[in-house]
Amino acid sequence: MRRKRQSWVGSASGLALALGLITAAPAVADEALNQALQNPNNWPSYGRTQANTRFSPLKQINDQNVGQLKLAYAFQLGALRSNEATPIVIGDTLYVSSSSGPRSVYALDAKTGKIRWQYQPVIAEDVDPFVCCDLDSRGVAYADSKILFGTLDAHLIALDAKTGKPVWNTVVVDYKGGMAITSPPTIVKNLAVIGYAGGEYGARGALQAYDLKTGKQVWKTYTIPGPGEPGNDTWKGDSWKHGGGAAWQVGSYDPQTNTVFYGTSNPGPWNAAVRSTGTSDYGQLTNLYTSSTLALDGDTGKIKWALQSTPAEAWDYDGVNELVLADITIDGKKTPVMMKADRDGFFFVANRDTGKLISAKPFVPVNWAKSYDIAKARPIEDPAKRPHMDAKTTDICPSWMGGKNWQPMSFNPETGLVYVTTNNMCQDMQTAEVTYRRGSFYLGNDFSVNPGHGDHLGQLLALDPATQKPAWTMNLPLPWNGGTMTTAGNLVFFGDINGIFHALDAKTGKPLWQMNVGSGMGAGPMTFSVDGKQYVAILTGRAESPPAFMGEVGKKIMAATPEGGTLFVFTL
Repeated sequence: MRRKRQSWVGSASGLALALGLITAAPAVADEALNQALQNPNNWPSYGRTQANTRFSPLKQINDQNVGQLKLAYAFQLGALRSNEATPIVIGDTLYVSSSSGPRSVYALDAKTGKIRWQYQPVIAEDVDPFVCCDLDSRGVAYADSKILFGTLDAHLIALDAKTGKPVWNTVVVDYKGGMAITSPPTIVKNLAVIGYAGGEYGARGALQAYDLKTGKQVWKTYTIPGPGEPGNDTWKGDSWKHGGGAAWQVGSYDPQTNTVFYGTSNPGPWNAAVRSTGTSDYGQLTNLYTSSTLALDGDTGKIKWALQSTPAEAWDYDGVNELVLADITIDGKKTPVMMKADRDGFFFVANRDTGKLISAKPFVPVNWAKSYDIAKARPIEDPAKRPHMDAKTTDICPSWMGGKNWQPMSFNPETGLVYVTTNNMCQDMQTAEVTYRRGSFYLGNDFSVNPGHGDHLGQLLALDPATQKPAWTMNLPLPWNGGTMTTAGNLVFFGDINGIFHALDAKTGKPLWQMNVGSGMGAGPMTFSVDGKQYVAILTGRAESPPAFMGEVGKKIMAATPEGGTLFVFTL
């Protein structure tokens, strides 16, 4: 095993300066994955590309004929509840993972749905209490002719892509500390990079890289700085030991700069008085590097730069939402950007090479902050909306479920728009005493979730990231709707929590087709082509646990459809 490396850089300006000294040569991705990425018929990773754009160049199905979509086949996963995976397709094989119950990875004939192999890992029987927010799986990754996936008891497993036989099985972290793996790894050349959940359990977040051939750890970078590392002084006493900052969502990768991007979760506990020192810009507490975006060197795990979206976070505004990478024209200049629709309600656009913030504007109703100071890359917080122990703070917008939660957005380079399903919910909060107990919730906050302001609780938003202006919107009666996918056929697809799978005109938002699939969706759709025929796929099965914390609206979500667990595949 190579020596584990942990490295830190300091302030936002120092981070950018440090990056200026790096002159890495363009990287070459894993050869098997690289070949898969070159074929437009494939959907080879969670966001199709390593940039997480969820854009497909396929256009056999388009805005002129999408109304003729019919079911090609349906495949029952044998597991209900929180089926959140985006399937991947390599050649003529579709790979998909199921969630709770008999959790499995399936390889299917992509044209017919016939099983080619099934692998069911042995997962610890006592894992349920150590998983925060449902027994979910967001899918698998492909590289080195292997299928890789994480388990709820925090193993990273590699299977032979042709046979489904295990190649290696590595323990990433001890799940009994409240740490689970719910998302696929990010492939970085010969490495699989993975984080884990645990922000609500007082985990100390980390990103770890494993050799694709052997499963041995190559590097590990903690997302919470320890003693002697820059940023540790933003933590009170030894609170950094249980500081959260878990990287539980998917990462992105830029092979030209060999940079891997991950978001980090809320700090632990939610009660900021337990952990914050009270010394930083604007008098705001920071708790580095929680609720942040991190850019790391793919070979070493060294942090190149960090952008903290919610300093001294106290509302459960995770910063883990996926980072979408693209080159867009801003003020007449082509700019390499990182885009994120954050839980805190701000849409962030930053230069992905330097970390310099370009814009940050609300994409849902926001009142916890008055605006964002772009020069200092800090929110201008409204003190009246920060939770306290002596009285309840009311009508904080957005709620903990965020302006956007984990459900993935997409970016279409032909329309220049991102497509985001948003939530319009607010919350009341009051902090409380809390003591860390390993494997137990570590919150220190009493909260309730309420409907937001306006005539809708959810929305599909088409946003121009260059101007931060909406192109069009589609209001939805409930929040917690599914992720999006967009294509060169001028289409955007998404599923809603009421069980309706939609296709819309990507330029105008005009509804073009819909199908009732019987259960609410959170997963992002995908598309692929086999033997000259294009297909569109979506996984159904709404979450059970998160709506239980959404008050009366959560009851409506659970009443809207039953749980499900079906892969639906459509074609012309």
